[in-house]
Amino acid sequence: MSQHDELTAVRHRIDDLTRTVDRLVEHVGHDVREIRRLRTDLAQLHQSVDLLHGRTASGEEPGTPRGAHPSPAPRHQPAPRPDEVVWVPDTPYDSSLWTDADDEGLGALHRHAP
Repeated sequence: MSQHDELTAVRHRIDDLTRTVDRLVEHVGHDVREIRRLRTDLAQLHQSVDLLHGRTASGEEPGTPRGAHPSPAPRHQPAPRPDEVVWVPDTPYDSSLWTDADDEGLGALHRHAP
C-alpha cells in the first residue's frame, strides 16, 4: 500500500469517527466538555493528515518541519579555563546575611499563620 493510499485510509477513518461523534452528540448534547474536546481533537487530526498529505505530495520528509533544512552540528561551549572558574568555599556563610530572609514556602521565621 502506498503512502498516499494509507493517508486516504486514515482520512476515511477520521471521517467515520466524526460521523460517530455526531451521532453521539444526539444522545449526550453538543455543549458537553468531552464532546467539544473530541471535536477539537478530530479537527487537529484532519489538519495533521492534510499536512502530511501535502508534504508527501511535494516529496518532503513527513517528520521534518515545513521548509526546514538539515540542522548543522550543535556548537558546544568550550570548557571554562582554570582562571575563569569561581571556587565556592565549603565554610558556612555568615548568618547575618540571612537575618531578614524568609524561608521559601514556609514564610517568615518566628511568625505564625493567622
